[in-house]
Amino acid sequence: MLIANGGGDPIILAAYAAAQTEKLGFMLAHRPALVAPVWAARTYATLDQTTKGRIRLHAVTGYAAEPEYGETEIDKASRYERAGEYLDIVRRTWTSDEPFDYDGKYFQVKNAKSPIRPYQAPHVPISVGGSSDGAYRIAVKYADLYALWAEPLADVATRIATLKSFADIEGVPAPRVSMSVRLIIGATEELAWQKARGIAATLEKNYKVAPRIGRSGGAERLLAVAEKGERHDTALWFGTATAVEGSHDSTSLVGTPDTIIAALLAYYDIGVTTFLSRGYDPLYDAVDYGRYIISAVREEVRKRDQQRAAQGQKEIRRVAAAA
Repeated sequence: MLIANGGGDPIILAAYAAAQTEKLGFMLAHRPALVAPVWAARTYATLDQTTKGRIRLHAVTGYAAEPEYGETEIDKASRYERAGEYLDIVRRTWTSDEPFDYDGKYFQVKNAKSPIRPYQAPHVPISVGGSSDGAYRIAVKYADLYALWAEPLADVATRIATLKSFADIEGVPAPRVSMSVRLIIGATEELAWQKARGIAATLEKNYKVAPRIGRSGGAERLLAVAEKGERHDTALWFGTATAVEGSHDSTSLVGTPDTIIAALLAYYDIGVTTFLSRGYDPLYDAVDYGRYIISAVREEVRKRDQQRAAQGQKEIRRVAAAA
């Protein structure tokens, strides 16, 4: 479950929700540098212990400064560079047995140590989003999961290839890839698209453009793709994205359960490993996703993984026989 940072405090909301549940995990949006890194590390370690390892830190560096929170760094590249130092300190605080000093460009700490360690080993998992070179750099250095929005298959494949190229430069494995997408389901294709267009009309009517310093790179990219066409691939639709001017992860997969399952699997086949799916009527959408989508996708992924493993063993035997 993703808890965004645009409303209430994600940590407090996660602590409350975790107290009411037993298995639900929480992906907490966290803006690096708005609180001190060692303090953040202690807070997340505490929550990780009290939830018995059900949290993830999702670093959101953002496309613009947030002066209302005391954010003063305007340059985007510098914010990502600073985020790298921040995550480095956070991770070291979680894992260091001894107090440490840190003398960076943006942060200087002395005798840093947390009295509490995370429940998860070696530390709370970290995910990172963004499409700039800075985002790729910190993702491959500090994250186990890289987050992106649903875009056409060819574009997502290109971004995954870029992520892997940055990982190769660092000499590390590339993070797994999470894709956020809205799922709009109908009993028939006609009903699904009728529902989707109704949602878009409501979004467009209710959406108010807040004052902002330009648009994010993600928003510009979504709107640019939307100009080429409203629909892409099998079921990808940009109507919900254009209704909110690409301001967040708002692209949708529209269709019957079978159509949406096939579309999700197409993304899996090009390298997406995790799906962050949500809709516009949370309770009923969650029921539909559980009833029609999640178990079916997991089963098809299991079959694909088994087939790939069998093909890999077959190739090993073939090479061994040829030698």
